[in-house]
Amino acid sequence: MTLIGLSTSDSEDHLVKRVIGLPGDHVVCCNALGQITINGAPVNELSYLKLPEGDTQASNIAFDVTVPNDALWVLGDNRNRSQDSRSHQEQPGGGFVPLENVVGRAFLITWPLNRIGTLDSHDELFNGVPAAE
Repeated sequence: MTLIGLSTSDSEDHLVKRVIGLPGDHVVCCNALGQITINGAPVNELSYLKLPEGDTQASNIAFDVTVPNDALWVLGDNRNRSQDSRSHQEQPGGGFVPLENVVGRAFLITWPLNRIGTLDSHDELFNGVPAAE
């Protein structure tokens, strides 16, 4: 894939996660419906989360964070198996990803071949989230 421009030589050093919290955002899990809230607004992520049958809880790990000005809060779509920001809250960086570590935006699935296609960012689900104060 590197030869045709669909991968980078250091791609094994990269992780793909969904950006949930931008600098200044207050991100909490979970409200009474099991949804994550961002700046007080609930986000219904069920359309893309990979959860066990019947589970509607957006995270099995509680958190209440305010994202620093130079970082992001990221979560995987397979929440019960993802080593994301939640899994590193006790580390020195608090689970936040420094903006300088972000190398790009995923837009294409290339593996496995039976899933090749574009990657939907589901931006519309975050339209009701107010800006951080």
